[in-house]
Amino acid sequence: MKVLKAQTYDRPIICVGNITVGGTGKTPHTELLLHLLLPNHRVAVLSRGYKRKSSGFHLSDSKTPMPVIGDEPWQMKQKFPDAIVAVDSNRRRGITTLLTSNETRDVDVILLDDAFQHRYVNAGLNILLTDYHRLITDDKLLPAGRLREPVTAKERAQIVIVTKCPSDMKPMDFRVIQQALHLKPYQQLFFSCFRYGRLRRLFSNLPGPEEELTSDTYILLLTGIASPEQMMMDLKRTTRHITPMFFSDHHHFKPHDVKRIEEAFTAMQGSKRLIITTEKDASRLLLIKDLTPIVRRHIYVLPIEVEILRGEAEDFKRAILDYTH
Repeated sequence: MKVLKAQTYDRPIICVGNITVGGTGKTPHTELLLHLLLPNHRVAVLSRGYKRKSSGFHLSDSKTPMPVIGDEPWQMKQKFPDAIVAVDSNRRRGITTLLTSNETRDVDVILLDDAFQHRYVNAGLNILLTDYHRLITDDKLLPAGRLREPVTAKERAQIVIVTKCPSDMKPMDFRVIQQALHLKPYQQLFFSCFRYGRLRRLFSNLPGPEEELTSDTYILLLTGIASPEQMMMDLKRTTRHITPMFFSDHHHFKPHDVKRIEEAFTAMQGSKRLIITTEKDASRLLLIKDLTPIVRRHIYVLPIEVEILRGEAEDFKRAILDYTH
């Protein structure tokens, strides 16, 4: 059997990923890197495009339909039009295509989304994410747990980020986790939490005022993401009136789902009622042609951004820029 050696490239390559099944916040953290790098770099994001309706290499533009590249790459291209966003399940082929194509050969940094386990590419900087609510050191290998490989795989990372942390973590909480992870001297540890932007209508062509969350807002929280628990906990800081409707990660909504959504929303009490969803889910909900008027009128998107905790945002930025310069 022929064994492929890991390929090294002459451009900075940053890999963002995890070793668990389930969401750790890869897309928001990749977007954080885009925020840091795009002002001074020509940046490409290469993803496998999970559950896309295409194959091989595909370079997106502003008009590329979501099913062609997948919901997360589509989301990043919409938010960062200046970024190169491409998909290919074969990461080596994808990188080679980016570096040789006339359209993209001037790229000077490549971000590999969800590629920590892809051993055929030597990334110069590996960022490993682990969920605060289920640390890799507290987990077990599949099928008993969610680990896709032994916890010792964390040693391949130069940076480890504990994601989805409560924003009010205590110093003792940081120390306990730091000791539990037992990182090597060459590894940097950061902690991050989610911050939320202003609500925006999913269907921007509909009239109506901007909405703000208050203690008397009744929410139908509609998500198709792997780990919605932290979002639920964060929203409960504003209102206790939350009805969760959680679907599996990357769920493609069908007619019977639409009926369930309308029935759940109609059954909610309160004069101020909203359906709130994520940016990732919004890309799939926009494709549904038979959303009823009441759902279309009341559905809003809650943008998510990542914040590095403990006042270490500049340290994280410096670690990234020191590698790419």
